[in-house]
Amino acid sequence: MEQFDNVSVVTKANVYFDGKVTSRTVLFADGSKKTLGIMLPGDYEFGTDNAETMEILAGELDVLLPGQSEWCTYKGGDNFWVPSNSRFSLKVHIVADYCCSYEDK
Repeated sequence: MEQFDNVSVVTKANVYFDGKVTSRTVLFADGSKKTLGIMLPGDYEFGTDNAETMEILAGELDVLLPGQSEWCTYKGGDNFWVPSNSRFSLKVHIVADYCCSYEDK
């Protein structure tokens, strides 16, 4: 999806890793939320409370998902799912533009 209509945007940015990863929260009328963000090249580890789908809009990164032993490469147009209450690692090679969709617990 290239555009979200009829949404609210939280103006305070989510800032991680000394500003190398940032996002903004988008709230939908049905109560769902997404974050839109940018990740600069680097190595990162994230934890998640809710399950999430991360759509890579542009860029390239390797991902090590929970329970996996091999890294997988994702590029613009790809997405991956992360289970709730887990941690996952990223190696961003090219600035990554992403959209995260969160599931209810």
